[in-house]
Amino acid sequence: MSPAAPPRPVPVDAFPTLTSNIQAEIESILLRHIPSNPDDAPGLSKTAHMQFLVRNLVQGFPARYVSQDASQPWLLFWTIQGFSILQVDLDPGNKQRIINKIMEAQHPDGGFGGGPGQAAHLLPCYASVCSLAIVGRSGPAGGWDQIDRKKMYTFFMSLKQPDGSFLVSHHGEVDVRGIYCLLVTATLLDILTPELVEGTASFIASCQTYEGGFASASQPYYAVPSNSSSAKLHLLDTLRPPLGEAHGGYTFCALAAWVLLLPFRDQDQDEEKKKPEINVSNLLRWLVMMQGSEIELGGFKGRTNKLVDGCYSWWCGGAFVLLEALGLGLDGPHYHTEQEGQGEDNEWNDADDTLFHRRALQEYILYAGQHPAGGLRDKPPKDADAYHTLYCLSGLSTAQHRVSPDSARREKIRKAWDGANSYAPDAKISNSTLPDEIRQKVFEDALAWTEEEGGSMIVGGKENRVVCFSSPMS
Repeated sequence: MSPAAPPRPVPVDAFPTLTSNIQAEIESILLRHIPSNPDDAPGLSKTAHMQFLVRNLVQGFPARYVSQDASQPWLLFWTIQGFSILQVDLDPGNKQRIINKIMEAQHPDGGFGGGPGQAAHLLPCYASVCSLAIVGRSGPAGGWDQIDRKKMYTFFMSLKQPDGSFLVSHHGEVDVRGIYCLLVTATLLDILTPELVEGTASFIASCQTYEGGFASASQPYYAVPSNSSSAKLHLLDTLRPPLGEAHGGYTFCALAAWVLLLPFRDQDQDEEKKKPEINVSNLLRWLVMMQGSEIELGGFKGRTNKLVDGCYSWWCGGAFVLLEALGLGLDGPHYHTEQEGQGEDNEWNDADDTLFHRRALQEYILYAGQHPAGGLRDKPPKDADAYHTLYCLSGLSTAQHRVSPDSARREKIRKAWDGANSYAPDAKISNSTLPDEIRQKVFEDALAWTEEEGGSMIVGGKENRVVCFSSPMS
């Protein structure tokens, strides 16, 4: 990108609206963040971002976070996962403080709430269990062994709906983000069962919109079978319209949930039963269209005709990695040069053979996503916050590194597998048990990812490198 040839604005018609005016304003702001000299491009301010996270953890979150009282496990997860990406280890004292705080949110009837004494909810279940996976340990007061897996499973089943979906909480709504949280939590705790996931893949497929991305839910319709005397309603698979428009957050969660459910779908031997499908081509097209143009610095937006936002660096950028689990973009590693991503006139080109413009996304995060005082943000001139700090860093990781399922790593997991001796002490959580071959494949699929040798591309040099996720479901 060169200031001598400014990028073209996003096309608009001759009828300005509030939306088009805001878009033009953001474009002008982002243009001012393009360095006039590429040699003076900002690097990743790791120390400032680490200090931002440390302040929140040690001194407490600022008063404006009071609105997040029902998201206390999330505040901790965003913070400690941010530390992980920056390769910062926590001392035992702070780890124990986090463990104690998380365990205070465990509900007596199962699951985790957004804070002590709050109702259990699928989203804080994910944040709590993932946080304990990072800082917890086995044994007394370590958090991991104190998770009540049986009650967690009972809580999950109490939320299950006839169409395969789940409420996010008792008296709550159906949301595909909650299903992603449930599946990740159940995988980590080894409490997946056939009855838990029955019909869930079909529900996820029904949330795909005409654009290709996914909405939050779909509308089920039921009928009484004409050839049956039973009053049991039959779900009409052909009439399940998605509710709402395609959205980056819903799309990542739906796609990740779909990938997590592949072992069940692959093992289904019922020839008469139609397997659910998603339109991967439409999904790929929609995701590609969510990456902003040059004047938007290559950031991602979450919906059509919306503004770019740093958090979608992960929700959309990370979704491209999941597509590789479905066989897209696996043509081998690409070896990058210092000049890659620029043509003769310093304009963008498509030299990168990955599914999105990795260099552009890194530039958006480095140029516009970093707050001068530390932490990362939606876009300038907004303040940094814990949520955007994590997901900007996560998007930076997925743009820097190329990970994919690896057959050699899968074979090592397969050889080391000992299903009979790997169950937790309270393994009997349901009469519905997972066949060992499916259980093994669940763990193989989750753990068999590795970074491709020669596939990394780090804008600004190795000092800007952040840790590579070993699994895109992180």
